[in-house]
Amino acid sequence: MKETVFITGGTRGIGQKTAELFWGKGYNVVITYEKSEKIAEEMQKYYPERFLAIKCDVSKSGDVKIAFEKCKNTFGGADILINNAGISNEKMLCDFSEEEWDRMFDVNIKGMFNTVKEAYAYMVNQKKGKIINMSSIWGMAGASCEVPYSATKAAVIGFTKALAKELGPSGICVNCVAPGVIDTDMNKVHGCDVLEELKEETPLGRIGTAEDVARAVLFLASDDSSFITGQVISPNGGFII
Repeated sequence: MKETVFITGGTRGIGQKTAELFWGKGYNVVITYEKSEKIAEEMQKYYPERFLAIKCDVSKSGDVKIAFEKCKNTFGGADILINNAGISNEKMLCDFSEEEWDRMFDVNIKGMFNTVKEAYAYMVNQKKGKIINMSSIWGMAGASCEVPYSATKAAVIGFTKALAKELGPSGICVNCVAPGVIDTDMNKVHGCDVLEELKEETPLGRIGTAEDVARAVLFLASDDSSFITGQVISPNGGFII
């Protein structure tokens, strides 16, 4: 039986490329999306088999529960969970509202709590599974004018390390991917000048691609990483933090 991968935020950037890569490797692929309905429909048409797109706000436990029920009814359960859904906002901390702060933590952290709660029992019963959580290099180093985002991504790292210890005895590996500067819509807000500076600060001399990150995720989901858990892998081109 083919393994099933459940990817949150699977219609854009890293999530979309990860879905594409896993589908090409023969996995059953389930993605969630919140707003990108047109893209989800196009992906569903492009991948007519072994693929399921589900509208879901990961910050809402009810939405997540329904999404996992659909996954179970279609493919039998999620063998691999990739927590990729996330939001960001760039401005001074003093300009953030309480609602904006709460929303960022609800999506970037509570969303992971909700998905893991749903995947937990199936993986424990199977005595195997892979959970891969998406952090950021700013969760490791912090970024000016991105304090809430950096805080959520640092929390992802702590969440990952603790969960790895909890689920290790059940044969489940939990790891974290913390991308550096990647060419995605989220990073386009920085503008060409800033991105060029970041490129020059990267020893490999280029901005990363969504596929660079997706390949790291694929490695952590594969049997080649069966003795790796509780770790943070940062595809960042040598960017100094």
